[in-house]
Amino acid sequence: MVYQLQLRIPSKYINNQDYINEQICRELDIRIDDANHIEILKRSIDARKRDIKYNLKLEVYVKEDFVEKKDLYKPQNVADCDEVVIIGAGPAGLYAALFALELGLKPIIYERGKDVRERRRDLKAIHQDHKVNPESNYCFGEGGAGTFSDGKLYTRSKKRGNVKRALEWFVHFGADKDILVDAHPHIGTNKLPQIIQSMRECIIENGGEVHFNSKLTDIEINNGAIAGITINEEERVSCENLILATGHSARDIYYLLHDKGVELEAKPFALGVRVEHSQDLIDTIQYHGQLSGETLPPASYSLVTQVEGKGVHSFCMCPGGIVAPCATEQEEVVTNGWSPSKRNNPYSNSGVVVQIEPADINPDWDGNPLECLDFQKKVERDCWVAGGKTQKVPAQRMIDFIEGKVSKDLPETSYQPGLVSVDLNTVLPEMITSRLKVAFKDFGKKMDGYYTNKAVLHAPESRTSSPVKIPRDHETLEHPDVKGLYPCAEGAGYAGGIVSAAFDGMKCMEKIFEKNSTSS
Repeated sequence: MVYQLQLRIPSKYINNQDYINEQICRELDIRIDDANHIEILKRSIDARKRDIKYNLKLEVYVKEDFVEKKDLYKPQNVADCDEVVIIGAGPAGLYAALFALELGLKPIIYERGKDVRERRRDLKAIHQDHKVNPESNYCFGEGGAGTFSDGKLYTRSKKRGNVKRALEWFVHFGADKDILVDAHPHIGTNKLPQIIQSMRECIIENGGEVHFNSKLTDIEINNGAIAGITINEEERVSCENLILATGHSARDIYYLLHDKGVELEAKPFALGVRVEHSQDLIDTIQYHGQLSGETLPPASYSLVTQVEGKGVHSFCMCPGGIVAPCATEQEEVVTNGWSPSKRNNPYSNSGVVVQIEPADINPDWDGNPLECLDFQKKVERDCWVAGGKTQKVPAQRMIDFIEGKVSKDLPETSYQPGLVSVDLNTVLPEMITSRLKVAFKDFGKKMDGYYTNKAVLHAPESRTSSPVKIPRDHETLEHPDVKGLYPCAEGAGYAGGIVSAAFDGMKCMEKIFEKNSTSS
């Protein structure tokens, strides 16, 4: 027989298999020798009370053999199959390509940036020399923004089968199996590059193509359908199906589509600051005075409140993490956060952002689809100027920000390019700062100790999601006016992280497969 059961284990016993076995035997009324295999299906922490517990969902094989699931991913050689062009080698583009191999379609990826190995040099230049390569940075390059910005795999999607499949593919290409069971799975920026490289090698070995330093510079539309594209302003590529998986920071794509008369929509997004505390402080707050260690991982948090009708919430919380410079142009400053797999840095950070609608920016908004994008760009440039026209970020201690005082000094930070002490009230728009002030006080009531002058605010946190939406038909996933154009994932406004982007890429590829099957 195969049994499923739920256990609540005191945190101090989570690594004690003998203790866990005793609980299993008691619950199922069996001898441990009768359990041929114990499989963890889900694992989460309940830290609401001082006695912290782990919730375990287990599957126990009692006097029955366990057969490990293999071949989580089954590609086929597609060298001579129908081609599908994919723009972007982020999670959406890569997963679309990997799914194409299973379906029997030949994926051809064009990526404006460099491969993961070459990308590292450009990241180093941002940190040390404050030089931003607009084609190769934290956002652009093999693996997209996720490769060097944390690798959190949590998604709110209810399509659990799709989520499981996406996670299983990560495991197939080298991720730890723990991501299949943890409530908030995480790979880590230090491990992702090798996994991404393995995906690319698989695509090429099975007949697909991956081209780096290959920027989409033009799209050819004939009679309301995709006819071809231009790469690097000189290479024309014919195609009938184009998956546009460019990510939310490829602003030139929005301008290109707009110039071509392709319908776009302004999309609400969020903007604010990235807040950094010591990890010990967050541990102490969340674990009731305890610190993380062998039995407790570095603590995280999720906070939300309403201020004057607008949501203010934490975003992309990184325990034991690092604040990173994520600009994609030289004359702008952008922050994001990431964590290594062990989450063992001494700092924690999280975006804290305010919801923004187009009418908040311009009360006389006339439907301009680029309204939010232009606003986002202006804030990032203003912060670049305030930071001394370098990749140093304007920063301020939390309570000093509330009181409108320039901080006399700033705490140690994980942000390597450095900080410039300024009053963020003079840099960020008032509709942002006024709501952040209320929110920080409210968050301090929810997490005693969060509201402190030891916390430092880095500005801005501005790339939470795309400020532009590219419409698509609900059924076919094609743009309603351009047949064969498949706007995909975060850059088109249909995903919010690595996993949701990955299976949105898969969905687009599946629709192309269905269309090809019907027409053939």
